Amino acid sequence: MAIEGPLRELGIHDVFQLLDLSRKTGVLRVVSELRDNEGVVAFHAGRIAFASIRSNPHPIGEMLLKAGKIGESDLTSARARQTEHGDRRRIGEILIEMRAVTSRDMEQFVRRQAEAVVFELMSWREGHFRFEESDPAEFPENPSVAVSTESVLMEAARRIDEWSRIAGRVPSLSAIPGFADIADGHAGQLDLLPNEWEVLTMIDNQRDLRRIALELGRSDFDVAKVVYGLVSTGVVVLRQPDRLSLVIPVPTDTDDPRAAGARALVRQGVAAATEGRLGDALQAWKEYLTTHPDAPESASVRDGVAAAQRMMAALEGLHGA
Repeated sequence: MAIEGPLRELGIHDVFQLLDLSRKTGVLRVVSELRDNEGVVAFHAGRIAFASIRSNPHPIGEMLLKAGKIGESDLTSARARQTEHGDRRRIGEILIEMRAVTSRDMEQFVRRQAEAVVFELMSWREGHFRFEESDPAEFPENPSVAVSTESVLMEAARRIDEWSRIAGRVPSLSAIPGFADIADGHAGQLDLLPNEWEVLTMIDNQRDLRRIALELGRSDFDVAKVVYGLVSTGVVVLRQPDRLSLVIPVPTDTDDPRAAGARALVRQGVAAATEGRLGDALQAWKEYLTTHPDAPESASVRDGVAAAQRMMAALEGLHGA
């Protein structure tokens, strides 16, 4: 039996609580046409076993690799088991069996993954959710790879509160950080943590915060907090893109015909959006996402699609006023 409905009638927080209290096992899908985005969360006996969101999927294997918990060879071997040997288990279960990572580490990263996805979903006020029960045999039996739904909700709520505190200096994830001008004669020494240095090295006055988070394999929230500190100390300044073309980086690989075609689609959409032809921009960008869903620029293109759709909805509302 499926449970479904619009988010305007039952908020995502209530949906999660319902699945937690009823100890459901299955898959929840949350779709927002306005954002052109989709979140997927798997539940095992009410606990979160897996979470992903299209705009920033936070794959467990990549998170473990970037954190230095596993090596490239470990991840390659685990993926080979899935693709070549038909192992249908999740990548985390395979890595645990390989003893490449402990159950405790896996629980920590499943929690990080879930917190990032739930934090994003809790900001959605429109969209549709659908939960379908599944055979428990399809989900991990080891509770160490499933985390408490209640604790994830509490962390997401804490992040929302903290985001409201930093919003004055970090207004949105589309903000582009750049280094502040330093006055002549000013000398100083930065005392930063490793994760702060990591974000600092990605600042180039071109990438927005969402892009930095995607490339680092970190949550949007974590990157925003680091940038908030850098802005507060005067090291970094933020600017908002003047138009959609600044949000969407164009592929530059001219040697690959497919890359050239992708570049043409992105530029076609940018040109149309700049001229106010939002329908044409959406058509070009959606075609790009259909043919290049996993390209490095796809997350930014999805942001452009969402922005164009919001603008079209606003214009329709004004037209009917």
